Amino acid sequence: MTFTTDTFVFLDELTLHNERTWFEANKARYEGHVREPALAFIRAMAKPLAKISSAFVADDKKVGGSLMRVYRDTRFAKDKTPYKTNIGIQFRHAGGALPGEPKSDVHAPGWYVHVSPGGCFVGVGMWRPEPDALAHIRRAIVKDPQRWLALVDPKKLGKAGLELGDGDKLTRVPKGFDAAHVAAEDLKRRSFILHANVTADEVTSARFVELVAKRFKGGADYMRFLCDAVGVGF
Repeated sequence: MTFTTDTFVFLDELTLHNERTWFEANKARYEGHVREPALAFIRAMAKPLAKISSAFVADDKKVGGSLMRVYRDTRFAKDKTPYKTNIGIQFRHAGGALPGEPKSDVHAPGWYVHVSPGGCFVGVGMWRPEPDALAHIRRAIVKDPQRWLALVDPKKLGKAGLELGDGDKLTRVPKGFDAAHVAAEDLKRRSFILHANVTADEVTSARFVELVAKRFKGGADYMRFLCDAVGVGF
C-alpha cells in the first residue's frame, strides 16, 4: 500500500471541512487513504533507516509511533480547527534522544517526512531544540567550525539534494558567543534542519521509499554532528 492521489484528495477536503462531524463521517477514507499508507511507508523505511543509523526507530504503531497524531492540540491556539491537514512522520531517536526529555520529544534529533497538498518535503535535524541542547550545538560549532562548515557547504548539500533551512534565526549572535566567529550566522539559528522538497508525483510513486532513504543518507553526517553535540549515539 502506498500514498495515492486519493491521499491528497482527502487532505484537500479535510482542509475545507475541518470539523468533527465531517471527519467522523469520512473516517474510513482517512484510514484507507492516509493512515494505512503512512504506516505502510513507515514499515518500508525500517530497513533503509537501519542501514543509515541504528539509533533511530521506524515505529508503525497507530498511536505513539512515528506517525504524528491527526488531532491538533487547540488548548492554547487561536486556530481551533481540530485536525491537522498534513501527514507528519518523524523517525525518532531510539533512546528518547535528549536526557530528561520525553521519548516523543519533537525537538530532539529526528528524520521527518511531511505530506500535504500545500507542499511535501523531507527534513533532517532538530526543530527548535530546548535551550540546553541548543547551547550544546552552538558550542560544538564553535569548537569545530571547519567540520560544521564542511557539512553545510551548499555545493555538498546540493549534490545530496538537500539545503539548509534559513528562516528560523535570531537577529543577533546569542550572548556568550563571538559575533565575529566564522560561523556566526549559524550560531543565530534556533532550528537546525536540512530539507528537500518533493513533489506529489514522487510521494505517490513506487520509488518514494528509495528517494526518502537517499535524502536521509545524504544528511547522515549532519545528523551525526547534532547527535554528537547533544551527547547521544548515532
